[in-house]
Amino acid sequence: MKKGIIGKKLGMSQIFDEKGNVIPVTVIEAGPCTVVQKKTVDTDGYDAVQLGFEDVSEKHVNKPAAGHFKKAGVSAKKHLKEFRLENAAEMNPGDVVAADTFAAGEKVDITGITKGHGYTGAIKRWNLHMLGKTHGIGPIHRQSGSMGVIDPARIFKNKKMAGQWGNEQVTILNMEIVKVDAEKNLIAVKGAVPGARGSIVFLRNSVKA
Repeated sequence: MKKGIIGKKLGMSQIFDEKGNVIPVTVIEAGPCTVVQKKTVDTDGYDAVQLGFEDVSEKHVNKPAAGHFKKAGVSAKKHLKEFRLENAAEMNPGDVVAADTFAAGEKVDITGITKGHGYTGAIKRWNLHMLGKTHGIGPIHRQSGSMGVIDPARIFKNKKMAGQWGNEQVTILNMEIVKVDAEKNLIAVKGAVPGARGSIVFLRNSVKA
């Protein structure tokens, strides 16, 4: 069954299992998400729903977005994401998707935006070796080595060089749900999830479980 929900990364913690082993977990505030739009095979060629997460004041949305929420009869939402859920054809605008959609023991794929580190040198970005700290090397100890100046007289694509590090979309596959708190809309997932505390993440059931 295809499942999906929008969540917010709250941070990392640890849970003890029945044998006393420590399990590092990431705590995610999953939903509640409201169905804002429904797409059907007749109108769009496929079944899907658009979920909204976190209420926001109407003065903080533009007129097209305000009309979009008004048509659905729901309050303005800060984050929107489309999911092709298994029961999308049975859902309607205004329906709520909560954390209890998932259960402990299930495997999920989680998508988030990694922490941005700005423009970074090759050593920090790619973990390259520093040049020798001897006479004649300086002042470029932290630059990468030969670039192929003579032959082929150009830089090959995907050369590990300085540049933007982080701030990119990453999906971690087959993460295990350790605990679900339906009352507080919390999901604890084993391991680390991409993104900073407070960042938005998307959960869906694993496609390669």
